Amino acid sequence: MTGGNTEFELGGINHLALVSSDMKRTIDFYSGVLGMPLIKTLELPGGLGQHFFFDCGGGDCLAFFWFPDAPDPVPGISAPAGRPEQGELLSAVGSMNHVAFHVPVDKFEEYRRRLRDKGVEVSPILNHDDSPLGISPDVNEGVFVRSFYFQDPDGILLEFACWTRTFDESDVSHEPKTAADRTAPKEKHAATA
Repeated sequence: MTGGNTEFELGGINHLALVSSDMKRTIDFYSGVLGMPLIKTLELPGGLGQHFFFDCGGGDCLAFFWFPDAPDPVPGISAPAGRPEQGELLSAVGSMNHVAFHVPVDKFEEYRRRLRDKGVEVSPILNHDDSPLGISPDVNEGVFVRSFYFQDPDGILLEFACWTRTFDESDVSHEPKTAADRTAPKEKHAATA
């Protein structure tokens, strides 16, 4: 990676907080299947719920809230309805689309096999590049990250990813879109109103 933060000394993500429908099942998946140690548990005051933290490596944590009155998820709005290779990538503004965990390049394919052996349904391997489709069928010098996707028991989209090259100035070359460019969501909303 290139560059660095000149405003704040950030050391990565302290924790990302998600919402679970079943904390026991969440522990079974994140500790039992993915091997993340459960390092802190909290009962929220006044019967509001629970807040549990898992060590996901590098000093970072993945945290989950459990609320007794949490609304059910709305796939395709609060999170993608499925995995990217199934044609699902869209989620609402302000939603958490997916969590990508960095894994070593030399263990990437082994980790995919291990998840499949544990009964986790995983996507095909995607070799992300700058081609018009954004994906290459093989690993070449244009591939910048390799990844595959899977979902937790609540349908949260997860990804194992490994960088394959260092970025340089040429990797920042697209004009950012604005809210005014969001014509499709406005039309869709107007059609359903």
